[in-house]
Amino acid sequence: MDKDATTNGHRSVLVVEDDREINELVGAYAEIAGFEYRAALDGTTALREAHSRIPSAIVLDLMLPDIDGFEVCTRLKREADTQSVPVIILTAMSGEANRKKGHACGASEYLTKPFDPDSLMAALARHAKNGQQPTRQL
Repeated sequence: MDKDATTNGHRSVLVVEDDREINELVGAYAEIAGFEYRAALDGTTALREAHSRIPSAIVLDLMLPDIDGFEVCTRLKREADTQSVPVIILTAMSGEANRKKGHACGASEYLTKPFDPDSLMAALARHAKNGQQPTRQL
């Protein structure tokens, strides 16, 4: 399996959001910003996808149908291969206690819905790993 955070030299983003419409909307903005978009509609799929091909960044909702986003973030940050992947929480759960809990589980950013696409793309640009292919030795 390709463990690189790039696909054809592009940065990739895994969008974890159970609302398919919001997932696709975030994905469309990410593609415009130059990211390869991958989708997960639940926490179990998100964990599998994140480990199968390491993304440059993850946009993560907290209210998921199986494993909540806080637990997904905690598990990602516990694993050696995904602990350095930036997690940007994008959720309807506002409030300082939730924001603190999000940062405590390892999130790089905590944004609330409704969201400003420019702010989300700026957060992705700030935190996503640069997509560079390894140099091949001849």
